[in-house]
Amino acid sequence: MSRLLFWNLARIFPFQPFRYSPKAGPLGDLVTQPYDKISPAMQARYLALSPYNLVRIILGERRPGDTDTGNVYTRAAGHLESWIRSGILAADPEPSVFAYFQEFTEPDTGERLTRKGFIALGAVEDYSAGVVHRHEQTLAGPKKDRLELLRHTHAQAEQLFLLYPDPEGAIDRLLDEAAQSAPLGEVADEYGAIHRLWRISSASPIQQSMADKKLIIADGHHRYETALAFRNENPTLAGADRVPMTFVNMHSPGLRILATHRLVNGVDTGHFLAKAATEFRVEEIGNPAVLRAAWAIDNGKVAIGAAIGNRLYLLEELAASGDLDVRVLHRQLLEENLGIDPAAVRDEKYLRYIRGLDAAIAAAREGTAQVAFLLKPTSIRQVADTSFGGGVMPQKSTDFYPKLLSGLTIHKFSSFPGR
Repeated sequence: MSRLLFWNLARIFPFQPFRYSPKAGPLGDLVTQPYDKISPAMQARYLALSPYNLVRIILGERRPGDTDTGNVYTRAAGHLESWIRSGILAADPEPSVFAYFQEFTEPDTGERLTRKGFIALGAVEDYSAGVVHRHEQTLAGPKKDRLELLRHTHAQAEQLFLLYPDPEGAIDRLLDEAAQSAPLGEVADEYGAIHRLWRISSASPIQQSMADKKLIIADGHHRYETALAFRNENPTLAGADRVPMTFVNMHSPGLRILATHRLVNGVDTGHFLAKAATEFRVEEIGNPAVLRAAWAIDNGKVAIGAAIGNRLYLLEELAASGDLDVRVLHRQLLEENLGIDPAAVRDEKYLRYIRGLDAAIAAAREGTAQVAFLLKPTSIRQVADTSFGGGVMPQKSTDFYPKLLSGLTIHKFSSFPGR
């Protein structure tokens, strides 16, 4: 096999993760949402649930007296080491992949769905290799934070979320077979999603089925690029070139993307609507139903909502661009109109992100946002076309729902630093 061909294959590996043992207590008291979805209130609740809750590792408390030798990262490494030594975390007996199903209610429609995937190690590949494709830009701050955590723990307690194309559903059928037995673990999260895990000891059929797949990062861009940076820092460290991933078929009927709306503060919005009217038809509308109706029309024109105080507006392109809604928003409304350039977005200035149309509108009405920009959810096809075409979307363009639970499998790829 040529080197070029080898580097164009998705490389999937079984692994022996650490998982919470019965000694740790109920699984629901131990696992968490992904680190970047944990609010201060959620962090406090997780800390109170159990002394072994994963939040102590992935998003611990920062303290006023922290130093270079005693801080949130050293405490995370200490917790992980202590839990392994005391049997709170136990290594699986053999290398496996894991079927991972999530049963959930889609927030916008109320539909009950099941998203099917599997957890395995995936090779950390440079984007230039053409195997792993991104679809979003990243922010500098989260990558710096995650890199420090990885340097101290040499472990990954959260899976990346990867998509692969399998329109025939061959791998899903393998997962359905595995799910005929009793699950290895089952837990309901705080949003009502039920997460179930099964061990698959024979990984070969899945490895073979994945060998010709291209992969798209659905969630976890910051952690993937952190893994790349860590691998490059440690080229001889065993295991640093692999990361745990949950793989989901992009053609799965249980795959859903929610919109991530934008809240703007700290800029001059005095002439916003007048400026917008040079490129958009601006219409004040009575309720969000009008906006949803505009989103349902496929005429090539981008339609964006804007909530300002108690008023709601529909902004529709004067000429159809066929571009992505989120890209038009960032280029024409945020940057050209309000002066929020890509550097400010990367540094998380002036802009916050929120899930839920009603919540975004409420932020404008209550005065916690000068403008709430409301977006149509990005489609799976738009994500695939952008990624495989070599393009990227602005940060937080997609919100795959539900999130993967953190702490179901923990990949410890070397001994603790300095030991």
